This record gives sequence, structure tokens and C-alpha cells, in this order.
Amino acid sequence: MRIGVFLVAAGFPGREPGQVLRDTVEAIAVAEEVGFDDAWIAEHHFMSYGVCPSAATLAGVALGRTTRIRIGTAVSVLSTRHPVDLAEQAAILDQTSGGRFTLGVGRGGPWVDLEVFGTGLDRFERGFRESLDLLCDALAREEVCADGEFFSFRKVPMVPAVRLRPVVACTSPETVAIAAERGLPMLLGMHVGDAEKAAVLRDYAALAGDPPSPAGHVAAAVGHVADTTEQAVRELRQAMPRWLEPGLAGYVPVDGRARPPRDIPGYVDFLCETHPVGSPERCVRKILRTAEATGLRHLILMVEGAGDHARTLANIRRLGAEVLPRVRG
Repeated sequence: MRIGVFLVAAGFPGREPGQVLRDTVEAIAVAEEVGFDDAWIAEHHFMSYGVCPSAATLAGVALGRTTRIRIGTAVSVLSTRHPVDLAEQAAILDQTSGGRFTLGVGRGGPWVDLEVFGTGLDRFERGFRESLDLLCDALAREEVCADGEFFSFRKVPMVPAVRLRPVVACTSPETVAIAAERGLPMLLGMHVGDAEKAAVLRDYAALAGDPPSPAGHVAAAVGHVADTTEQAVRELRQAMPRWLEPGLAGYVPVDGRARPPRDIPGYVDFLCETHPVGSPERCVRKILRTAEATGLRHLILMVEGAGDHARTLANIRRLGAEVLPRVRG
């Protein structure tokens, strides 16, 4: 099993965004210290749900603070970025870190980001395939050019040239198909349980001509440990709604489309029931059960749920000491 941490850079009430970013880097350094395999950084714009607007930039800071742990983006939003520009940034991080960087990308959503960055709703609705293919070309070739609907330019050299394959966040059948057609590993989110993850993996395998093992994919989960399961659940029930309610409200559709209401306490209960939240023994059982039910061998644990930096560091250290050795066998 590979186990990493997943840092949303969560904007809990009362936490100043600049300090959250500094704390995120410190959390990654602690995760390296206690033995986690990797750390993944989320990217969000114009909201408190996550206060890191450039996962690649913060990954560069974290790579400079560490020596062993791999750092990934979960994810860099491709619908608001030029794929070649993102490939150049990934190449810098790969070359200067000794190959410790993983680029995770996603389609994003129909949010106001598309308006602010000028890419528009069409890039989100129709442009992901073209964007991803151009990104993959730029990460695999000495030279790159484009002649498509959204990108058109003459052949240029990639400097530095690298050989990287992105991980693709898959939250819909369409993105699963896009990843499968290209043989790219998936990143699965926290909002689905083991049965749904297993179904997505089956769909992927059916669509891919020569699919990678499920072990090649990555799945996010909440990870929170306490002396007892009751204590761990109580801590997240108290803290997470204060972050999720205003945070999720920050997703503003660019075209005014209605957003379905979400039962925040119910969602927190789902996360606590579904993921490794509880005593060390329950966390170990949940991780091993997910591996058995899905074939996944790479989980990344969102460790910020208690809403306090000191608690986050304590959670990382305790997961590292009491859970990691037991799930690795």
C-alpha cells in the first residue's frame, strides 16, 4: 500500500489564508518525517473551501522543504490553464526535484474561474479532451504544436523536455472514458464509497484496451484518528461543517445555473462512516477493506478535518505511527 496525505489548504473560519499556506507546507514536511509516501495539494480559486490558487506553485515550495516524499497536485484545473504552460511548470518541478513531482489534472467545474481567466464555458464543456491531449504531448515530446478548436500554434521546442504522465481526476463517466482511452491513471474523490469506486474501476477497465492495474490509480479519503471512534467522529462533526458550509457556497456558476442544495451534516456523517475515521484499529480496517473491495493500493488521506493546525500535525503524526506500519504489513 502507498499512503499519502491530501491537503486542501482548508480555509476554516478564523484562519488567515497566508498562514494556512505556510501551515500546509509544514504539514507536508511532517508527513515526510513520519513516513507517508506522498503529499497532494488541492487547487481552488476565489473561495474559502481551499485557499491555494496554484497547486503547482505550492508544490514547488513543498519540494524545496523536503527530500524524499513525492508531491502531487490534486488537482491543477486544466479548464482554466494553457496546457503547455502547465507542462512547462511540471517539467521544472520534475527536473529540480529529482523526479519527485506528480501532476494531477482535472476538468474543474462551470465556475466563475472560467470568466476571470478568460477561458470560457466552452473550454469546460467541450475542451477537456483537446486540453488533455495537448498537455500529454507537451509532457512526452521534444517539440509540440497544435491545430485544434481551442489551441492552434506552430511547432515549438519543449524546454526542458520531460517524460511525464498526468493523473486525471475522474468524477463523471465522461472523464472516466477520457482517462481510459488514453491509459492515464485516475484520481477518485472522497465523495464516493468503496462500491462506487469499484464500479468506476470496472468501467475504466472495460473502456481501456490494455488497462493498468487498479493499483495504478489513486483515491482520496478522509483520515482522522483518535483514541476512540466516537471521539474522532465527534471532532469532525464539530469542526467540518464550519468549513464546508461557507466553503462549498464559494462555488459560483459562471452562467447562473442552479446548484443543488447539500446536507452538510449528512455529508460529514457520510465521510465519517465511509472513510478511515476513528480509532487506529478502525482506520486500519477501513483502509484494508477499501484495498480488498476495490484493488486500489494508493490512498491519500485528507488530514485537516479538525480545523486546527496543531491538531492536523498531531493527526499526521499519529496516523504515521499507529496506522501506516499496520496497513503496509
